Amino acid sequence: MVVGSTSNASNVHKVANDNTNPYRNMVMDAMRMNQGNVSQCPIIEEELNADAARFFDLLKDSNKPLWDGCTNHGKLSVVAQVFTIKSDHGLSETGYDKINKWVRSILPEGNRLKENFYAAKSMMKPLSLGY
Repeated sequence: MVVGSTSNASNVHKVANDNTNPYRNMVMDAMRMNQGNVSQCPIIEEELNADAARFFDLLKDSNKPLWDGCTNHGKLSVVAQVFTIKSDHGLSETGYDKINKWVRSILPEGNRLKENFYAAKSMMKPLSLGY
């Protein structure tokens, strides 16, 4: 997926239709951009506000692999899945951080898993999911 820089709203039109990433699809569905071809959406040439820029940065991150060569998980998908586990099982932030620290210790060097709950929560903030 290529979104380009976050300099203006028309960059979203460079996103290829990709049905393989359910997290990207969720975001596109929320934006109502999955109905038909993205390239048919009207192009609005204006500067993005800070929230929109962070949102599009998150969208770009959705396809970044967890580490170079990883084909199973992306940066966003892992954080979303761990947040779901945290919520489903009532884990505290400390519990999340302990599990996260252990997982990071078994992942390859240079992985992109967020360091702790606070960093992961900051990454997810543009989606306004209330974690």
